[in-house]
Amino acid sequence: MRKELWFGITLMVLIVGAVVWFMPAPSMWTNGHLGLLMLALIVVAIMLGFPTAFTLMGMGVLFAWLAYRHANPDIAVEQTLDLMVQRAYAVMTNDVLISIPLFVFMGYLVERANLIEKLFRSLHLALAWLPGSLAVATLITCAVFATATGIVGAVVTLMGLLAFPAMLRAGYSTQLSAGAVTAGGCLGILIPPSVLLIVYGATAGVSVVQLYAGAFFPGLMLAGLYILYAILIARIKPSLAPPLAAEDRVIPLTTFAATLRDTVSRRALPALLGALKGRRNADVPVGYVMRQLGVVLMPAFAVAVAMSLMYAAVTAPKSVASVGGAVEMGAVGESETSSFDSLQAPPGESDASALSPAQDAAPAVTPKPVTPQDMAPAVSTPAAEADAPATPAPMWFWITLAVVALGLVVFYWYFSFARLEIFKLLLSSFFPLAVMIIAVLGSIVFGLATPTEAAAVGSLGGALLAAAYGQLNYNVVRESVFLTVKTSAMVCWLFVGSSIFSAAFALLGGQALVEAWVLSMDLTPVQFMILAQIIIFLLGWPLEWTEIIIIFMPIFIPLLDNFGIDPLFFGLLVALNLQTAFLSPPVAMAAFYLKGVAPPHVTLNQIFVGMLPFMGIQLIALALLYIFPGIGLWLPEVLYR
Repeated sequence: MRKELWFGITLMVLIVGAVVWFMPAPSMWTNGHLGLLMLALIVVAIMLGFPTAFTLMGMGVLFAWLAYRHANPDIAVEQTLDLMVQRAYAVMTNDVLISIPLFVFMGYLVERANLIEKLFRSLHLALAWLPGSLAVATLITCAVFATATGIVGAVVTLMGLLAFPAMLRAGYSTQLSAGAVTAGGCLGILIPPSVLLIVYGATAGVSVVQLYAGAFFPGLMLAGLYILYAILIARIKPSLAPPLAAEDRVIPLTTFAATLRDTVSRRALPALLGALKGRRNADVPVGYVMRQLGVVLMPAFAVAVAMSLMYAAVTAPKSVASVGGAVEMGAVGESETSSFDSLQAPPGESDASALSPAQDAAPAVTPKPVTPQDMAPAVSTPAAEADAPATPAPMWFWITLAVVALGLVVFYWYFSFARLEIFKLLLSSFFPLAVMIIAVLGSIVFGLATPTEAAAVGSLGGALLAAAYGQLNYNVVRESVFLTVKTSAMVCWLFVGSSIFSAAFALLGGQALVEAWVLSMDLTPVQFMILAQIIIFLLGWPLEWTEIIIIFMPIFIPLLDNFGIDPLFFGLLVALNLQTAFLSPPVAMAAFYLKGVAPPHVTLNQIFVGMLPFMGIQLIALALLYIFPGIGLWLPEVLYR
């Protein structure tokens, strides 16, 4: 037998022996300590490498049988089997989980479309003027790809093959390069469409739509803090992130573009407009000039469309509702509005209590006959809307328009042919991903589609992207389907195991014992929140986020009501905190992903050291989110509350 197995068995025997020695059998059966024993054995077994899902199921079934046997030994086996079937069926009928395989399938298709290389190259050239431009381009690429895929291992591995060697060749510090790749790759845990948020929502009974809306700004905040750190470290210590050499900043131009630059103007827009006049375009085809002019005018066209939509929204006439017959059957003539107001009474109040004293004292009036027109619902007719005067645009709109126009002028003043080539690279790499991300997340956040429907659209978008780049073939689809089934099966089995484990833990009284212990400490909501986040942070060292969400969230969630904590806000803090699960040793999976593709001279200790500053940034982001909860709660409150 292997040494590791001997060690694990010995450790479990010692735990069980200590519990039996210090706690007699009657105490174990009556006060929930057997549930805590099960929890300790689960953690030890997972740390020793046993499969999480089947360990949860095995321990849950065993301890559930012990709980039922203590109550009634004759039907203990039957009750345990019923529990297994009921919990498995509850997971199978959970509609929220349908979106997981669809989002995962979308991510694998996008990953195989080979967009990440073009995206990194274009961002690298666009940001060459920034200190630490390679690290900044790496972090932005990771954030965009994390949003498009949500697959941490894939993003870290691909950036480890592409960006990590490029940073090392440019003279970047090994630690800074490793930290940028691993921290940026882990943004997929927080930024929607995150599988973690779906799992948390299904576990805690929180709307995944609101979780996605709430995680949007914290994810951007964390990515922004990463980028700010990379810029500052490059500015303070240029030896760790030296500026790019001049030859690395050279952008080759086409012959026609070079001709226009040398004969007309170095700025793209004046040069292309000037090339349309007289003999200046003698050596440049008119078709080429028109195509390039269309590309150059795209930003102006996009700004014009956005500002036009904003103007239409702020100046739209207020609709005039025709409230001709929105009254109750048999309503009286002069009290029609009163009966309409009574419909707005809060739920739970009777019709009599909804009426005011003045209405109670009003004299009786002979009711008039009710016509079909009176029964029509209140509507806002197009004619009424057309007759309503348009609202004048507020002053802030004109200020915004002036600032945007000035920005466009500055943009085109510095928009050279080199920047035009970079813009075309972004058009072929960044903007297709951006359109797909906006379509998926926008439809979810603004209530146009459920997460499952948006995930289906995203899967179609991923297939179209792969087809557009010539990567949609049988092998790509087969690998994507296989990996999707593998990941989805892991998540679903984890849910089944977690459901059985949670039921057994509750049957043994473990949840009641934990709740009584926490309440006996007489903590304030702030103290409880800090304690919970410290426990989750420490659990992130030996465990992955799946085990933490599946095993420990069912223990924390019932306690939130006692302290008046919103489960949505708690979930955002947990998602931000669990970034550390991929960056904290010894389990730090991101480090092992990078080590698997890094050059041989890069050691695991160097990768761990590089991740430490980014772990500190995560703690700063966690503190900012707690101090300013509006960062995460503002968007859900505006959209849904």
